[in-house]
Amino acid sequence: MDQSKMKIEFNDNEIILYKKLSIIDYLVLDFSEILARNNIRYVLFSRYVSILFGNNETNEEKEERKDIDILIQNISFEKFLKLWLEIERSYECKNTGDPIDAYNAYLKNHHAVRIAKKDNQIPEFRIKIVKNEMDRFTLKYRKKIILGDRNLFISPLEMQIPYNLFKGSPKDIDDARYLYKLSREKLNITMMERFLGELKIPKESIDAYLKI
Repeated sequence: MDQSKMKIEFNDNEIILYKKLSIIDYLVLDFSEILARNNIRYVLFSRYVSILFGNNETNEEKEERKDIDILIQNISFEKFLKLWLEIERSYECKNTGDPIDAYNAYLKNHHAVRIAKKDNQIPEFRIKIVKNEMDRFTLKYRKKIILGDRNLFISPLEMQIPYNLFKGSPKDIDDARYLYKLSREKLNITMMERFLGELKIPKESIDAYLKI
C-alpha cells in the first residue's frame, strides 16, 4: 500500500486510520462485528496488524493461506453456542461441525477454533481464549482502531512488536521493524521494553532490528 494515501492519528486508546479498505479489511471488520454483537471482548494480533497498517505483502505471501489471529475472553459454553449459531449462517468451522466439540476439545484446550466464510475460504479466523498473564494484558489494553464509521480492536503495538520479534521469521521481523518505524514516536517505550524482556528478546536483536 502507498503510505502517502494513508493517514494515522494516534490518540490515548484509539488510533484513527484514514485508508482505502482492502477486501481482507472488510472481511475482518464483518467478523469482528459479530464478536462485538455477542458481547465478546476480543483483540486481533499477529500478521494482520501489520497488514492493517499498510505493510505490503510479498508475492509469495499472497499465495499463502491467510490466518487472522483473534484472542477472546474466557467465555461460557452458552455464550459460545450463541456465537456459533450466528456465525454458522455464513461461516463454517474447519475443525469440527459440532459446537460442543469445538468448545471443549479446541477452545478450552487453548487450540485455535478455525472459522472461514462458506463462500470464501480465505482468510481463516483462528480464535483462541486467553491462556496467561500476557494474553490477559493484551486483551485488557487492546487498542481501538477507527476506520470511518466502523472499528475493530488490535493488540497494543508495545506488545505486538516484541511478539513479532519473538516469532522470529523474516516476515515477522519485517513486521516488527515496520510497526516500530511507523509508530515509534507514539510508543510507550518503557512498556515495550518490559515485554521485550519478558519474551527474552536478545539485546543484539533489539539493536539490530529496532535501534531503540
